Amino acid sequence: MIRTLELLILVYFTLLNLLYAVAVYVSARELGRHMSRRQSVGLSELLSREFYKPVSILVPAYGEEETIRASVDSFLALHYPEFEVVVVNDGSKDATLERLIEAYDLVPTERNAPRSLHTQPVRQVYRSALHPNLTVVDKENGGKADALNVGLTYATFPLFCAVDADSLLEAEALLRLARRFVENEQLVAAGGSVRVMNGARLDSGRVVELRLPDRWVERFQVVEYTRAFLAGRTTFSAAGVLLIISGAFGLFRRSEVIEIGGFLEGTVGEDMELVLRLHRRMREAGRPYDVEFDLDPVCWTQAPDTWAVLGRQRDRWQRGLWEGLLRHRRLWFNPRYGRIGLVAFPYYLLFEALSPVVEVFGYAFMLFLAVTGQLEWTFVALFLLLALMYGTVVSVAALSIELFMRVRFEWPRDRLMLLLTALLENFGYRQWHAWVRFRATLKLGQKRGQWGAMTRQSIQARDPAPAKAPGGAPVGPDGP
Repeated sequence: MIRTLELLILVYFTLLNLLYAVAVYVSARELGRHMSRRQSVGLSELLSREFYKPVSILVPAYGEEETIRASVDSFLALHYPEFEVVVVNDGSKDATLERLIEAYDLVPTERNAPRSLHTQPVRQVYRSALHPNLTVVDKENGGKADALNVGLTYATFPLFCAVDADSLLEAEALLRLARRFVENEQLVAAGGSVRVMNGARLDSGRVVELRLPDRWVERFQVVEYTRAFLAGRTTFSAAGVLLIISGAFGLFRRSEVIEIGGFLEGTVGEDMELVLRLHRRMREAGRPYDVEFDLDPVCWTQAPDTWAVLGRQRDRWQRGLWEGLLRHRRLWFNPRYGRIGLVAFPYYLLFEALSPVVEVFGYAFMLFLAVTGQLEWTFVALFLLLALMYGTVVSVAALSIELFMRVRFEWPRDRLMLLLTALLENFGYRQWHAWVRFRATLKLGQKRGQWGAMTRQSIQARDPAPAKAPGGAPVGPDGP
């Protein structure tokens, strides 16, 4: 029995390593295509060719008084011919609404929206006297999904972009992502890269220099985000099995989302659940469709800077993953849903949702063998090699890919420290993260739909002082 368990654990991590090796290969291949695509069409050409459809940017906000101004400024400064920003204040108890009223000269309006989706009552709608394309909706608290549904009812354009209130979009990000909807009429949803802005130098809501954060808890997340988006989602998109579009930056066809009832309330993973429901509805209706990821359009997000907040975030992500998979368990291994049922769902179930369970069990199993005197060092060596190697290999590969991005770590010290972080995350952080996700799995039924408190710091306050070049001159957006 013991040798069978040892074999199963080793086989599991061997398969995981092989899948990640494939991911590295596919992402490298897609990067080459991406570079050719990016060089062939610049921003001015995108604008001149009218590669766009009007877009509504939905910004759900709750307790965002420290970040809301910088975020809305970045959205209003986007390079896009026709768009609107709809900020939904979800009953914030702080000064989020007051900051918006003061910053954008908001005035009440009598605008009413069709009640196509059931939501919590709206208190007041405001229009900006400074920016005609800015609308702020103040509503009673109902959660993020409810706030997004209110935004959907007040949006007026065929595409909508769901973003987080603590995020910043690169000026041309929306234009590059919207281009895909013009080129592909079957596209129902698309996501862009999300990267960590902790430690970055900002200017007017724009990242002008990327620097590595000082805290290790933030550095580990830089590696994770790079690995997840540059390797993981690139591969899933290329294979046509993408199940997750980040709630921080996703673009959707508004009519399709309203048709399926908008965002689902009562789940902590409303972004993933929406994509799962789109897949399911399209497959059941027999309609051709695509869900894609684009490497280039970038959204900058503020990552947790304390272990406590990070733990609550990862607990929520794990529960959201399980809630989505269980809600749509009809798709598991179901040939009716094609590669989504036979490839995507089995992968996310076996190698994403269950991976922390298997890993924690592996460590506990080794401890049991050691205590009972049955431990074989061959198994220990193979387990540690297989369990820790795949994360390191993919991280290093993803960080190498990062060098080709538009905004990247230019300082050699930061690059070396980032590689060191990719190695060190396997000794302590990796085990802590697996334990957090393992605990979240165990208490799934107890905390169903609960988010947990999240704290923010002012984005402006995170702006480091301008870095200095070796000769002492300030370093600007274009380098020393």
